[in-house]
Amino acid sequence: MAELKYLVIHCTATPEGREVTAADIRRWHTSPLSQGGRGWRQVGYTDIIHLDGKVERLVDNNEDANVDTWEVTNGAKGYNSVSRHIVYSGGMTRDMTKAKDTRTQAQRDAMRDYVIDFHRRFPGVRIVGHNELAAKECPSFNVQKWLRQIGIYQ
Repeated sequence: MAELKYLVIHCTATPEGREVTAADIRRWHTSPLSQGGRGWRQVGYTDIIHLDGKVERLVDNNEDANVDTWEVTNGAKGYNSVSRHIVYSGGMTRDMTKAKDTRTQAQRDAMRDYVIDFHRRFPGVRIVGHNELAAKECPSFNVQKWLRQIGIYQ
């Protein structure tokens, strides 16, 4: 068990407007390498925000300020034991040529509500984009700028 230090925001790196299911994520992350998956023991995210704004739990957690071993997801190498990870469907242009903030209004609203509630419950936990922890474009928007827009200063 480790103290929760980060909430990491991700995108699925899929085309704008394409929904991603929990089954898709499980297949991508936990299928063997020989079957096109990553071969991980656990998926990379605690929750997914669908195009319609529905938030779906992918990995249970006890909602406390610690990350128990059974709660660890594989979202950002080197940070997983101290992080929770959320993901939204999208993050790429329709033709998959570049990163793009593709969040629907419903996703923006759901993510805002999720993050504000999370920050209220865990004010000491740093909220970051995946790109702040790794050389990636994910989540395809500037999380720190967005946090200030929704009234979170950390």
